Amino acid sequence: MNRLLITGFGPFPGVPDNPSGRLARRLATLPRLRLILGHRPDCLVLDTRYGALETHLAPALAREPLAVLMIGVAARRRRVCVESRAVNRVSRLFPDAGGMVGRRFALDPGGPAQRWSPAALPVRAALRRAGLAAAPSRDAGRYLCNASYFRALEKGHPVVFLHIPMPPRTKRRTDGGGRRRPVLDLWAEAFAEAARVLALRGRARAESAFRRSGDRFGARKRVSTRA
Repeated sequence: MNRLLITGFGPFPGVPDNPSGRLARRLATLPRLRLILGHRPDCLVLDTRYGALETHLAPALAREPLAVLMIGVAARRRRVCVESRAVNRVSRLFPDAGGMVGRRFALDPGGPAQRWSPAALPVRAALRRAGLAAAPSRDAGRYLCNASYFRALEKGHPVVFLHIPMPPRTKRRTDGGGRRRPVLDLWAEAFAEAARVLALRGRARAESAFRRSGDRFGARKRVSTRA
């Protein structure tokens, strides 16, 4: 794939119109982001079902994206939050969009208790530079947001999960120039800076892997020549 992957979610019980999916699509089609990255990001709006982690998210991660920017909604929060970790736990109290609950209390019985995102801190700094007072968070919940984040962090890609609050009912907020604009537009523009930081980390990771593979090839070639 070698492109940035942006994910959001569809509706689920209590949130019939999930703004995270709309924001993911808006961000992926942002002309400014395409100019920043040099490519159009891939966008995946996941069904809010546990089964979608296997049928949709896993294949997208297997295609080796450059980096992954994940967006979900947390209706009780007041600010955009940058999640620094995902935990190996799932609540069996809250059904997904298909009425199913997690089959186990652990997402991966043989996996670690938690997975951390090294990119969370630089992404939060990028959002603040873009004028968005994002808050740090260590609690991605026990629902599909946490489950998808835990899964994505397993692969070693630069990954960050951003939780957004429910947009204001007016759907507009005044920007720095005094104009009134949809809040999702303002978030998308700030998230473009987060995407840039993730992409830079993804490229650095890819270049490092390429150099290591070159070093291994050179070592094998030297051994073969001596033999």
